[in-house]
Amino acid sequence: MVFGFALGPAPATLAPPMSSSPAAALLSVAPGDLPDMAGLGGHPRGLTTLFFTEMWERFSYYGMRALLVYFMVAPVAAGGLAYDNRKAGIIYGTYTMCVYMLCIPGGFVADNFLGGRRSVFCGGLIIALGHFTLALPSEAAFFGGLVLITFGTGLLKPNISSMVGSLYPPGDPRRDGGFSLFYMGINLGAFNGPLITGWLAQSDEFKRLLAGWGLDPVHSWHWGFAAAGVGMTLGLVVYLITGRRLVQVGRPPAAGTRPWRPLGLVLLGAAAVLAVVLLSDLNPDFAWIRYGYVVLPVLAILWFGFQVSLDAKRIAAVLVFSLAAVVFWAIFEQAGSTIALFGDQLTRTEVLGYRFPSAWFQSVNSVFVILLAPVFGWLWVRLGANQPSAPFKFTLGLGFLALSFLLMVPAARLTIEGRVSPLWIVGLFFLQTVGELLLSPVGLSTMTKLAPPKLLGLIMGIWFLADALGNQLAGVLAGEFTSTDGNVLAAFFLKQALWVGVAAVALLAGVPWVKKLMGGVK
Repeated sequence: MVFGFALGPAPATLAPPMSSSPAAALLSVAPGDLPDMAGLGGHPRGLTTLFFTEMWERFSYYGMRALLVYFMVAPVAAGGLAYDNRKAGIIYGTYTMCVYMLCIPGGFVADNFLGGRRSVFCGGLIIALGHFTLALPSEAAFFGGLVLITFGTGLLKPNISSMVGSLYPPGDPRRDGGFSLFYMGINLGAFNGPLITGWLAQSDEFKRLLAGWGLDPVHSWHWGFAAAGVGMTLGLVVYLITGRRLVQVGRPPAAGTRPWRPLGLVLLGAAAVLAVVLLSDLNPDFAWIRYGYVVLPVLAILWFGFQVSLDAKRIAAVLVFSLAAVVFWAIFEQAGSTIALFGDQLTRTEVLGYRFPSAWFQSVNSVFVILLAPVFGWLWVRLGANQPSAPFKFTLGLGFLALSFLLMVPAARLTIEGRVSPLWIVGLFFLQTVGELLLSPVGLSTMTKLAPPKLLGLIMGIWFLADALGNQLAGVLAGEFTSTDGNVLAAFFLKQALWVGVAAVALLAGVPWVKKLMGGVK
């Protein structure tokens, strides 16, 4: 799971009288409020509102994502779209790329037009409509639903995280703890979503229920998609009912001229990136464009890295971390495609005689995050100034990621003899989660430290773009998955493990230089 971020706390001023309407309190323009520290454990009560809103949004996102590839590759007779692996992988990668890429214009819209509170509400509403559109059994509804979810997530995701940070005054020591609690909400939603939607879409028990009700069980997929919509709706209900706790954060900008031209440029830039990516996906003659994901950042790193300005050197360090993140997410985000297909087609989905939906594998990462995040938090505090540097943590993260796909090489070869134990996938997710906790929160924190104050939005945009491109590459790579030849599949995993290993070694060699580029930032 990817960590949220905050751009900084909002100023505290005296509060106006509360509106009697929850919706009015949430969406109205309020001049502010004193920081509220009367919530659980001394945190603002607004944290609870954002915790449950994000939990249900992540329930909907990961619940739907767990079904996405399965639905696309399932035969028409089984209620699916009967796409091949390559087409399903490209659609999956483009969708997940857009989710992250649209966070950039989503943050811009909140900062300059709607404010964070309204953006989160509007985004959640659009997401819910998208999931309910997916519940309609038609190919047009499928693509329409995905488009709605991407736009809605672009509005909600960056701004709900920003509001978490804005609940706390500058220098408040509880801020990091608040983000830790918020992140637990993300992973609780990501854990429960696939369990519910997977049972509705794939389980024999629910299909028998549908048949008993006189309904066609091949449409069970759409019940899973609808459940994701119900989850987002519950999040909106919580957000509206308890929205009065957020009157001091996420306010709309002051009245005045709006930056319509810059907004157009931001949207045009996002559309141009999407067009170039689609061109490389749909036309094999332009597949070379993907090399630009690596070549252009390397050239930019060299350009900024040899400038005299400290800010320029730090931007070079930002680009190094972002390039490493592209590589990391290109492998990690195959969880919903390559690993999902491996779990469905080549793994025994049975424990102690109980057959479980293959979508449940998508909850394993969240379990390990919930278990391991406190361990890593304790470890960094325990090590203090002796903890590894940020570039070395990134190197370790890439190393554990490479080990996860290396683990799948013998698993792939064993599929020649039949379905393999689910413990192979559990082991993969354990290694990947260790890598995630070494890279994702460290990268987020390091971005905010390295960014020059006037360029914080741009730097966060670069970080989101790295997520987006990594997700897109994950979809492209997933198109090469095969379940018919264990040796070819083993070579598929080995090749990617080796590429990530090379990236880890290259970053390790560059650690001293990157530390110099960071200019004293730890």
